Amino acid sequence: MIDRYKSQELAELLASFPAVALLGPRQVGKTTLANQSIIAKDTIYLDLEAPSDIAKLTNPELYLQQHRDKLVILDEVHRLPEIFQILRGLIDQNRRSGITAGSYLLLGSASIDLLRQSGESLAGRIAYLNLDPLNLIEVQQTHQDMLWSRGGFPDSFLAKSEKHSNQWRQNFIRTYLERDIPQFGPRIPSETLRRFWTMLSYEQSSIINASKLARNLGVDAKTITNYLDLLVDLLLVRRLIPWHKNIGKRLVKSPKVFVRDTGVAHTLLGIDNFETLLSHPTVGASWEAFVIENILSILPDSISPSFYRSSGGAEIDLVLSSGKATWAIEIKRSLTPKVEKGFYYGCDDVNATKRFIVYPGKETYPVKQETIVTSLYSLMKEIKAHN
Repeated sequence: MIDRYKSQELAELLASFPAVALLGPRQVGKTTLANQSIIAKDTIYLDLEAPSDIAKLTNPELYLQQHRDKLVILDEVHRLPEIFQILRGLIDQNRRSGITAGSYLLLGSASIDLLRQSGESLAGRIAYLNLDPLNLIEVQQTHQDMLWSRGGFPDSFLAKSEKHSNQWRQNFIRTYLERDIPQFGPRIPSETLRRFWTMLSYEQSSIINASKLARNLGVDAKTITNYLDLLVDLLLVRRLIPWHKNIGKRLVKSPKVFVRDTGVAHTLLGIDNFETLLSHPTVGASWEAFVIENILSILPDSISPSFYRSSGGAEIDLVLSSGKATWAIEIKRSLTPKVEKGFYYGCDDVNATKRFIVYPGKETYPVKQETIVTSLYSLMKEIKAHN
């Protein structure tokens, strides 16, 4: 059993809010974590995709009132959007009876923005928490290569062989395309969406050219944007926004796009083991995506991630900004990383208070201009220690 990074935060939110929404893609471990919730209450678990559980909610208000002394876990809550209005009334009743926290845990496979459209009625009564695939702190540094190659979905990472891991990811992709995605958006041919998802994997860690993708897919640019929005909403793809302030320079304004789980991206690209990954043309971009997703999986809400690129050649792969500090992070695949001048120019532009080069090695050592070369694991530990 792998201890999840978000388990303590989930327990704290359940102790503070009447309802908590735990969000993440399918098979990321939400149900497992929910059933391990540290809360001094009995729990009831309802899967809103199971007919037997849906039948229990024929009269949802009556059923939930009968279990007001328990933590009710509602899985795939987006399947029953009308439940949110009912939960609001029940939460308000509970508050009048002195029950102020730990009543409902909602599990969903869509983004906070998408779920909020249904859950606006719970404003002030609900907290949101994202659960990402396994990260390096959870599996430890010795498993870095396997985590990068297989990705962080628990069943893929823990599979007994590379073959079984890849088979799991193939099934995951097929299920999303044929069953899950049609639930959330317009019906898109699964083969078309698979081609698009594969194109994004080839363009991993890049600023996406929608017109180019549209030509290759035989659709218009607006359709590409709609496809991308859908995959972002389902927590399968990430847009990383560019750093932007009025500093008198021409800056890139388009986001970078990442297929969030590198294992899924590798399967879409036909990469079925670590050795194949190392010789693949996308290896550098895949490493960058892996590093960024791991770092973002542990960031508190008080830190804003972005990237920096100017027309003059200044570039930083990842900028972490808070009210008190700005960290600049460059990502290199080499064990002897060399830093271009553009990184240092970018650090000056964003007024970086700390500068890091993340590489695949394990040692930490300084280089010029107060820049530290470090492992991903060590940097994640430092980020955690500062928050």
